[in-house]
Amino acid sequence: MAEVELRHLAAMAAVVDEGSFGRAAVRLGYTQSTVSQQIALLEKTIGGPVFDRPGGPRPVRLTPLGKVVLGHGRELLARAQAMATAVERFNACGGRIDIGTFQSLSNVLLPELVARLRDEQPGCDIRLVEDESGRPPVGEVDLMFFDGPGGGEAEHRKLFDDPYVLVARRGAFPDGPVRFAQLDGAPMVAWPPTCDQPRVEQAFADNDARPQIVFRAAGNEAVLAMVRAGIGSAVLPLLAVHGTAALTEGALTVHELAPEVPPREIYVLWQTGRTLSPLALRAMEIAAEIAADFPAAGRP
Repeated sequence: MAEVELRHLAAMAAVVDEGSFGRAAVRLGYTQSTVSQQIALLEKTIGGPVFDRPGGPRPVRLTPLGKVVLGHGRELLARAQAMATAVERFNACGGRIDIGTFQSLSNVLLPELVARLRDEQPGCDIRLVEDESGRPPVGEVDLMFFDGPGGGEAEHRKLFDDPYVLVARRGAFPDGPVRFAQLDGAPMVAWPPTCDQPRVEQAFADNDARPQIVFRAAGNEAVLAMVRAGIGSAVLPLLAVHGTAALTEGALTVHELAPEVPPREIYVLWQTGRTLSPLALRAMEIAAEIAADFPAAGRP
């Protein structure tokens, strides 16, 4: 039975649907003799006739064996068509994509990326997961946004540098850059000492500044809310500040630091050796286009 071919089953189904070999040939774009040959090959393969051929104008009829073959044959043809449709959709950037992200990027770059993907491919299946761990789970997603190149298990593409800035309540500091000396002993709100936060605090130590950490929170919104409440300023990546309502309303101000803290580097990662789908490749291109316009690439 391994020799049964889909084209033979398609010819059989066309003969049944059209009622004759001649009309089936017209439907398939074959000659009548070609259809007859395909049916003959099918019958040889399965070991018996699939049609009774009464001759003349009377329609052909399925044999009992033909009914068995046709039932399974239509299922195989439907599955083959479904596979062809799925492959076509896949190659046209359809299908499913799993994207990993982190807090500040989820609020800024990711919404535009998702919107553009859905505009281009309304039927695509986008799955998102936010991960704040120090080791990106590149093996569990198609693409992973991360603030680093990801190590040996990941290939990467850099999107932009995300500079650190000082966020303060309006009037707390004069306009312009703020030097670390101005922050010595000052109350500050900060992230917990994970991810890049130790690097920020090392920058304070390197510049002989010892701010007073009065509150730590893992959420950007909580940190900014406390800054707006006036209990202290905060040093955050610009990505975490971009678009916050308190900034656009004028309640907060953003200052460069002098000297600068080395910026975060934002990458898109994927598992080493993985072949990316057209949808994943398109998502990466859109992310690069959005990143090129993001103000973190320049000054605040």
